[in-house]
Amino acid sequence: MARNPSAKHPSTKSSDIAPDRVDARLIAIANEHVRKLGPTKMTVVAVAEAAGMTHANVYRYFPSKNALIDAVVGEALKPIETVIADVASAPDPADDKLERLVLDLARLYRALMEQNAPVFRLFVTATLEHRAVARRHRGRIRMLVERVVDEGIATGAFEPRDRDGALSFLTDVLYRFTHPSAILADTGVPRDVLDRRLAAVVRVALRALSVGLI
Repeated sequence: MARNPSAKHPSTKSSDIAPDRVDARLIAIANEHVRKLGPTKMTVVAVAEAAGMTHANVYRYFPSKNALIDAVVGEALKPIETVIADVASAPDPADDKLERLVLDLARLYRALMEQNAPVFRLFVTATLEHRAVARRHRGRIRMLVERVVDEGIATGAFEPRDRDGALSFLTDVLYRFTHPSAILADTGVPRDVLDRRLAAVVRVALRALSVGLI
């Protein structure tokens, strides 16, 4: 049967789209608005208009503007978590993996700050306010660090006197290079200078772990 060219195509409403696709679209739009306008001027109404839906419909997916902002932060951190997880799962010696994990983590945080400063600042705020999105991220990173350290202990690459003390030591000595607020504070420091400092700290940390100084 011939198709009637004048027949209208059925419209696709947001309710007809899979929720995860709607979530991803709203997060992408919100991210773009945050980058262009900043989080203060980003509004749920504007995000809704860009998505072709009512702001009431946006609230079906994100209960508040803060929830949408946290989702933007979480989405920006996912690629970092993926890279670090790949490093932790690699079949390399634990000391090599720990070094690469730390260097990659610092590099990726700096890249996020340089490429999407407004969202990185939101990450800093979320961390300082102990918001769930930041706590989840830090928990995942810590879990991956623990996995590599435990692997190093099991293989004899690391011989710390106290496992938990060694993990706390790593957190302390790497704070300057991996804590978002410290990274933001070092915005004006040349990257090559930070890289040299971090490389020196990592060498000391690996030495301390390998000979049982901690």
